[in-house]
Amino acid sequence: MKVALISDLHSNREALEAVFEHIRAQGIERIFCLGDIVGYGAEPEFCVDLVRGHAEVSLMGNHDDALFHGGADFNPHARGAIDFTRARLCPRWYSSSERKGRWKWLQNLEFTYREGRFLFVHGSPRDPVREYVLSTDGMLNPDKLRAVFESFEGIALGGHTHYPGIFWEDLQFAGLGGSAEHTVALPEGKQAFINIGSVGQPRDNDNRACYAVLEDHQVTWHRVPYDYRATMDKILATGVLSEMLARRLQMGK
Repeated sequence: MKVALISDLHSNREALEAVFEHIRAQGIERIFCLGDIVGYGAEPEFCVDLVRGHAEVSLMGNHDDALFHGGADFNPHARGAIDFTRARLCPRWYSSSERKGRWKWLQNLEFTYREGRFLFVHGSPRDPVREYVLSTDGMLNPDKLRAVFESFEGIALGGHTHYPGIFWEDLQFAGLGGSAEHTVALPEGKQAFINIGSVGQPRDNDNRACYAVLEDHQVTWHRVPYDYRATMDKILATGVLSEMLARRLQMGK
């Protein structure tokens, strides 16, 4: 196995293009997307089309799901972005077949995918779409984290929190520590939950796009610089998306 894992793209064209270029430079042919293709950003069509055309596996994220079932649990900035995205993507009777096909593809995204000892989700194995497995859960919510570990076998991988790192069975979390490339061995027989980080909206105080490469016995995270100022300008130019959604890209929060 050698698979590039991307998640939480959030309609960020510049970040996604930079990550795809990085993946191609390594000669990696398999790509899995773990959800949240849309939301927050200004270019959902481009991101959906690129993932749809190149990802072998694509899963449903909570922002993707909110297009169809609403985002009542979202903050106002996120809800506004879903409304913006829905208006851009939802087809009318007179819409092109391309727009209708894009919408139908999003609507039919899978919730989970398993290959060998690896389980892929967006959120958590208990709730693949919406549950957060937070980097602080081992310290602040250990009972929840133990229940998460009891819900799967082997190694689970997700996104959702935008905070890359790994939880082991002892409930200890290890992040990337600011490194541009970070590899962790995955021994047989050990259980772990891996967060692959966010391509389009990192929140670990590092504004570089983040993705991971999974191999049989290790996972490697990569941080990829991109032109976040261009993305910020596009968000502000919509006149609809919140200014905060632009500002946070620069800060990586």
